[in-house]
Amino acid sequence: MKIKIAIADDHPLVINGLQHILGNCVDMEIIGSYPSGKELLVDLVTKQPDVLLLDISMPGQTGDELAEIISEKYPDVKMLALTNLDNVYYIKNMLRKGVHGYILKTSREEILLTAIRAVHNGEQFLEPILKEKVVHDALLAKRQVAANPILSRREKEVLQFIASNLTSQQIADKLFVSKRTIDNHRLSLLMKLDAKNVAALVKKGIQMGLIE
Repeated sequence: MKIKIAIADDHPLVINGLQHILGNCVDMEIIGSYPSGKELLVDLVTKQPDVLLLDISMPGQTGDELAEIISEKYPDVKMLALTNLDNVYYIKNMLRKGVHGYILKTSREEILLTAIRAVHNGEQFLEPILKEKVVHDALLAKRQVAANPILSRREKEVLQFIASNLTSQQIADKLFVSKRTIDNHRLSLLMKLDAKNVAALVKKGIQMGLIE
């Protein structure tokens, strides 16, 4: 029985390329391609693939948002992230949202086919170069956590909100505290993590495993 595959990507050239590659595989067939998450979710109600090739940068709902919905509503659909984003943060985020594999659009054909077959069999698949990044990041985080200043529960909470691009006032509203209190937490975080600005603070927070 052939592996039924769907593609969610808003780039026609990518879809055409995948159709060409997968069309030559005797054990695979493409049952649908979707340029937006909205169209994908409509079709999934009546037609589910075995494997979904899912881009992260999608119009409307992003790939991680779609992954979360699909993993909850259609747990039998195996998702393989196919993207240009090689940052460890995106890899971990997609895996948390329920994808079974993660490869880059620059991957060789044999890696793509191996990944599809692996996730179809219930295995997790990370492109080798990405697996090295994840392992390196984990080791780095362990070393840094050992030397990390201790953050309070509230500081960790504020740091997470900062990473979500919330302003001090928005964070204050969520936590039912004053803006001044949040500003003080921001300053404390900048000092404890030795960061010069918010961008550096978020980057360091991700590296240290403090931001999910």
